[in-house]
Amino acid sequence: MDISGKVRSVVRDVADYPRPGILFKDITPLLLNPALTHEAVNALAHRYEQTPIDAVAAIEARGFILGSLLARELACAFVPVRKAGKLPYHTLRQRYDLEYGSAEIEIHVDAVKPGAQVLIHDDLLATGGTAAAAGRLIKALGGEVVGFSFLVNLAFLEGQQRLEAEFGCPVDSLVTY
Repeated sequence: MDISGKVRSVVRDVADYPRPGILFKDITPLLLNPALTHEAVNALAHRYEQTPIDAVAAIEARGFILGSLLARELACAFVPVRKAGKLPYHTLRQRYDLEYGSAEIEIHVDAVKPGAQVLIHDDLLATGGTAAAAGRLIKALGGEVVGFSFLVNLAFLEGQQRLEAEFGCPVDSLVTY
């Protein structure tokens, strides 16, 4: 079985979470399998081996898990993108819409140097709102978004098209629903 099939076989559906009508894709079972987690991170990293990357910017909270491993695998910096009010230093903030509400994320003002090549990672791509907000933060700091990396893509919500149209760079995932 290829990596996509392996990951798909362990991602579990949780109905009505975090709200009624939402089918949540839970990656926790993947994290319980160290060998499969390692294989998934290697597969994500392999897609960017030929791309110069200075940092992986990962989105709180599940994006941090594989994002930090991805940064280690790519031998680059790890940049946390967090919910508003969670970072201790001076920040830049971006508001965005979710499929079931709105929120704000922040990044430290010194997290990305001008001209830095940044890969944005999160566990799941839905409408693309969170990832697009992260991309705007990277650009506002003078960085260049060189790609978006996800474990899971909910293609029917068209987030990939949104990100490709706005940022003009690759949008990769291991599993597409």
